[in-house]
Amino acid sequence: QVQLVESGGGLAQAGGSLRLSCAAYGFSATHYVTGWFRQAPGKEREGVCIMAVDGSTYCTDPVKGRFSISRDSYKNAIYLQMDDLKPEDTARYYCATDVGEGKVILLNRRWGSWGQGTQVTVSS
Repeated sequence: QVQLVESGGGLAQAGGSLRLSCAAYGFSATHYVTGWFRQAPGKEREGVCIMAVDGSTYCTDPVKGRFSISRDSYKNAIYLQMDDLKPEDTARYYCATDVGEGKVILLNRRWGSWGQGTQVTVSS
């Protein structure tokens, strides 16, 4: 059974950093596409960064140059390093993979499984 468990969210000041973790269970994170997404109150869920099977990464324009995605094959985990945080980064952050039956389409890809999310709040 595929399961994703996020951690590492919290309160940060503008200009600060946070590192989110996502533990993957039931599949190998190195064999499937994985990604981080976020959703702010009253807004649609949006893509943040994704990582392909070959390790290549893509981050969307709002976070490019400030956020980065990585993975640890031994821990079977995915990470989101967030630097130079801004108040507009405040949102609930989710990790996802294309494994599973889900049908959410974001960044031109179907995402099958999602974690429960972790809240990030950035104060000015």
